[in-house]
Amino acid sequence: DINKSEDIDGLIVQLPLPKHIDEQIITHSISYKKDVDGFHPINIGRMVLGLDCFLPATPFGIISLLDEYDINTSGKKCLVIGRSHIVGTPMSILMSRNTRIGNATVTLAHSRTKNLHLLTKDADIIIVAIGVPNFLKSNMIKKNVVIIDVGIHRLPSKITKSGYKLVGDVDFNSIKEKTSYITPVPGGVGPMTIACLLKNTLYSA
Repeated sequence: DINKSEDIDGLIVQLPLPKHIDEQIITHSISYKKDVDGFHPINIGRMVLGLDCFLPATPFGIISLLDEYDINTSGKKCLVIGRSHIVGTPMSILMSRNTRIGNATVTLAHSRTKNLHLLTKDADIIIVAIGVPNFLKSNMIKKNVVIIDVGIHRLPSKITKSGYKLVGDVDFNSIKEKTSYITPVPGGVGPMTIACLLKNTLYSA
């Protein structure tokens, strides 16, 4: 009904879905013209070809952050850690495109990558979306690196009222003094994802 309605401009499915529901069948059923999450194969294909499309919301948010802070990415060594179809893989494509935020030399690392610390120490920009709390440590990076932390994890805490604290894939406190830019968790990539989801909905309208 939402696909067919002319009064509704955008449609997303909140992931993850329950195990008995096939995620691909559901997300591929969304009209690519209303796919403001940017997950439909047509939008992914158009992104790869550099055509107009709805960019996946989190990568779109990261590109917007880099643009807002006027971070030079051209010719830089960019390491993307994590190869999910939601963040890692599209991020690697966007950072290598011939655009203002792009033109980077991109390496896509993942759980099977050997000697990852050699790649992290050599990178100018690191985008971490590996899904492991506090994974990236201070001894794994060089000075003045730009770090984008996509991870978000809820860990038990005796200090907070809620009984938990939110952390990312980056050990923020040990790393922050060594970086030129770093995104916090919470309050970094998350709000940008939402903003770009709304931006895609505006484009759709």
